Amino acid sequence: MDLTALRAIEHKVRWIAASMIDAANSPARRDPAGLKVGGHQASSASIATIMTTLWFAELTRLDRVSVKPHASPVLHAINFLLGELEPEDMATLRQFGGLQSYPSRSKDRDTVDYSTGSVGIGATAPIWGAIAHRYAADASGQRRPPGRQFSLVGDAELDEGAVWEALLDPMVADLGEVVWIVDFNRQSLDRVVPNISGTRLQSMFHAAGWQVIEAKYGVALTEAFKRAGGEALKRRIEQMTNGEYQRMLRCDAQELRRRLPGDGEGAATIRRLLDGYDDDRVCELVGGLAGHDVEALIGAFAQIDESRPTVIFAYTIKGHGLANAGHPQNHSNLLTPADMRELAARSGESIEDPWRRFDEGSDAGALVRDVADRLRRDETAPAPRAVVPAEFARLIRGTSSTQQALGRLLMDLARTSPDTARRVVTVAPDVASSTNLGGWVNKVGVWSSTNKTDWFADDAETILHWKEQPGGQHIELGIAEGNLVGLLGELGATWSRWGEPLLPIGTLYDPFVTRALEPWSFGVYSGGQSILVGTPSGITLAAEGGAHQSIITPSIGIEQPGVVSLEPAFAQDFEWLMLEALSRLGHSGGSGSYFRLSSRPIDQARAEVPEDPDARERRRRHVLAGAYVLRGDATARLALVGMGAVMPEVLDAAERLDREGIPNRVVCVTSADRLYRAVRARRGLPADDADGSIIDAVFRGTDALVAVLDGHPHTLDFLGGAVGAASVVLGTTEFGQSGHLDDVYAAAGIGSRHIRDAAKDLLARP
Repeated sequence: MDLTALRAIEHKVRWIAASMIDAANSPARRDPAGLKVGGHQASSASIATIMTTLWFAELTRLDRVSVKPHASPVLHAINFLLGELEPEDMATLRQFGGLQSYPSRSKDRDTVDYSTGSVGIGATAPIWGAIAHRYAADASGQRRPPGRQFSLVGDAELDEGAVWEALLDPMVADLGEVVWIVDFNRQSLDRVVPNISGTRLQSMFHAAGWQVIEAKYGVALTEAFKRAGGEALKRRIEQMTNGEYQRMLRCDAQELRRRLPGDGEGAATIRRLLDGYDDDRVCELVGGLAGHDVEALIGAFAQIDESRPTVIFAYTIKGHGLANAGHPQNHSNLLTPADMRELAARSGESIEDPWRRFDEGSDAGALVRDVADRLRRDETAPAPRAVVPAEFARLIRGTSSTQQALGRLLMDLARTSPDTARRVVTVAPDVASSTNLGGWVNKVGVWSSTNKTDWFADDAETILHWKEQPGGQHIELGIAEGNLVGLLGELGATWSRWGEPLLPIGTLYDPFVTRALEPWSFGVYSGGQSILVGTPSGITLAAEGGAHQSIITPSIGIEQPGVVSLEPAFAQDFEWLMLEALSRLGHSGGSGSYFRLSSRPIDQARAEVPEDPDARERRRRHVLAGAYVLRGDATARLALVGMGAVMPEVLDAAERLDREGIPNRVVCVTSADRLYRAVRARRGLPADDADGSIIDAVFRGTDALVAVLDGHPHTLDFLGGAVGAASVVLGTTEFGQSGHLDDVYAAAGIGSRHIRDAAKDLLARP
């Protein structure tokens, strides 16, 4: 490796990254609203050497990298040098339609392997990407070169609980392709972190079974330690607090010679050692950390043991090479015009032509060309879409919950469409049996990268058989919902990453959707297409009490972009919706789904599914569009609207009102989300191809509307205004109670009597 050429690339990468942020904040780009454009020059400079060395000395085309959010300009600078971006792109950072503030796989025009921006989530994504890659290879039956999965992590990200939840999952210790590089600059957004301890953090990785490599001192500083007085200098540096060391970085040479020796017993020998260096070398020596030394970094990469995950703690300086290096408030501080001119002069660059590439005949230019060829990837071939049946064409009888219907549907899919079923992968955070996946797990087995012994296979009393093998189709994680949705997002991206479309379904208890919300949403933003099933849900989980009863999740489903929220009441509705949801996975233009299911047994005869084929198909279309008239007088001005598990109460109220001579129609909502999109479609607003006609088809002529759901009432509050009817929405607004279902519903005001009373009050209004 030509280290001189590599250092030249490092300097240019740092310059281009700083210039991108400078251009974004130029007067020409000033926001008329007065908002700051911003950027992170110091954070980018902190990791520029690490990224340059990784890309130009280590990566292969099979490797994938998650880049810490604030290093987006460094990633774009590298991709620019590799020929993926043009000079006109470089001034568009943070501009509408331009390069994104944080790396975005779905929005940036150059190569971004993982979207980052939510601290801690991007760091863990390559863990789930590694598992998804292994699973996809096993599912396809094709051996795939694994490549490595790198995470470039800011040290402040290690404060995030998501990091440690991921590290502790039992699967992770076997992932030798996972490599984390911690940009260990000991600064957070607001300050120099006073007590951050590399030793303590390293011991935590050790305990999780990771290889730990410390890249602390660069070559020049290591050589200084070998001189007379070097041991005293090393001891002095290592005994400094983070704050004192960072302050040294702000000193000129004269002040360094006074401060650095300290007043301990080795002070005199340190002074004599420093006397052997000129002023420039003294300043370079103090900042000579391994994270800014390409030779030291290459040596650290050479130590990686691919039999287990690896973390490299690369010691760095925030703002390295910039005028604000080491300043405690440099996180969002921008270089002044004078600072930029000084950086240009020192880097041999031009303020007037900041996007100048290397001369083709230079050594650095040759290295860039070689690396561009080495990293060039073949395009992922368009994956064939899964052929999912529209229905199983059978009558569902008896009593069933929608949660039970999930387990039955997976078994039916395996029986009727085995090729499609082979693409299904289920994931659960230790709740497979309690979310009705037991039969499926028994049939398809549990995925593991190696065959494992089931010690209870011959136990006659064991009902759930835990056969772990590479061909299994269920992945079991520990009780950490963030890990569940992290893996779900990556399984939902294999179609675009590797050309292997999967149909991932994750189950968790619905109240814990909120715990998983941010990483789930970020997975959707990153292009993952999957199905999240929250079950059981609501206060209908009566005896469990308020700790396990979800209230706000129905409205979360409406508000989450990239996902269709669905809450069926009956098993047949669930079948139609789930099959349609599966058909939307694993292809360009697809989308994910969120199902809110219930463990409440309901007599399926109350669904009154039409037997006439045309009427049945019409019902199916309306179910998919978001709502259908279940029973009653289609011309009645009163509509009783229910969603999910409360439909028996709605039907009971309708029958009682019939007997009292009050005509009504019963509307079963299967997706408040799709109804809301239909309302937007009627208004000419963006609505993802929603069927705006469903509103008129179901609610035409409605003057009074009572809606009820086991969730917050604002979920359906839009309906009254949308159909031009006086309306009341009943739902849950307080934490639930333990008890029998009737008592719990009565306490929340969503029982049959409450529906009848609300209807009569509406009709009595003038």
